[in-house]
Amino acid sequence: MEAVWESARILANSRLAVAFKGAGISAESGIPTFRGKDGLWSRFDPRDLATPEAFNRDPRLVWEWYSWRIERVLAAKPNKAHRLLARLEDSGVLKAVITQNVDGLHRRAGSRRVLELHGNVLRARCTRCGSKLEWREKPSNLPPSCPRCGGVLRPDVVWFGEPLDTSILEEAFGLARRSDVMIIIGTSGAVDPAGLLPLAAKESGATLINVNPEPNRYSGVADIELRMRAVEFAERLSRALGIDV
Repeated sequence: MEAVWESARILANSRLAVAFKGAGISAESGIPTFRGKDGLWSRFDPRDLATPEAFNRDPRLVWEWYSWRIERVLAAKPNKAHRLLARLEDSGVLKAVITQNVDGLHRRAGSRRVLELHGNVLRARCTRCGSKLEWREKPSNLPPSCPRCGGVLRPDVVWFGEPLDTSILEEAFGLARRSDVMIIIGTSGAVDPAGLLPLAAKESGATLINVNPEPNRYSGVADIELRMRAVEFAERLSRALGIDV
């Protein structure tokens, strides 16, 4: 496909390329997306499972849902799209991955500079002392307790109604505004402030490569539109660049 080869040329000649991606990249690893007709929010009400009020009301119910998600994430493996971004970083083409996902698959694929805008489902944070721990298996006692102080742990993710980590968000916008290329993969762009990052990059002169099987917020704004899934894009782009994934 000519647009993929053009994307490869642009990336190969870039000065500061970054990737901005969403749930679509991990869907092909078996992790459900949140939006769309088959998304998690079509089956579950986020007000019952992903808000501070829900956690305060019934922490066990919230943890039952997150325990299921932790199990799914631990069973998943990085796919070719995750691996491609890690290889692009290794080769010096890609400078960072900015992700809305909470599954940690980019780090497992080998990416080093990963900005997790919405946290990580494989981490927990103590509501009393603030200490954090990582899950290597799903928690057995719900709600789990902090091994340091005995306080109640919560998932270390950003819930509805909560602000994003200011330092991570500022770093992400700084990268977006300095970038000359941004690859957008597998996101509708519906959630702000994260969804504003490609627009900030575009305003600063970056070339946007928009990879999504359906039209999204960036359709008509991006310089290159690729109507395909993340793994297909990874396969085609890796061939164009001569990178093994």
